[in-house]
Amino acid sequence: MIEIPLERLSAEILTAIIEEFILRDGTDYGVQEASMDSKIAQVQRQLVRGDVLITFDPVTENCTLLTKHQFQRYQDEQKVAEEADLSGAYTDAEAYEDYSQDTGYNSE
Repeated sequence: MIEIPLERLSAEILTAIIEEFILRDGTDYGVQEASMDSKIAQVQRQLVRGDVLITFDPVTENCTLLTKHQFQRYQDEQKVAEEADLSGAYTDAEAYEDYSQDTGYNSE
């Protein structure tokens, strides 16, 4: 998943992404419903502050909005998964080397 910088998007594309997210989100705004323009403005402020990020997942080819915390957690999980894959591959190779040196008998 990658972050898409705001300045890389035209105003029309940015608005379309925000609108699609709002319509998909289905958030309950309480007793008094907020207008679409109000919701868009609220999300735009969050984007400008850096509280919310626009992300793209090349695997699913989906664009979505995530909080900075959600995106950081995703990156941390990916890093842990990659490290586990790397250490697992090393451990397997190391174990193979150990077994290949086994003579089959106990020298004691």
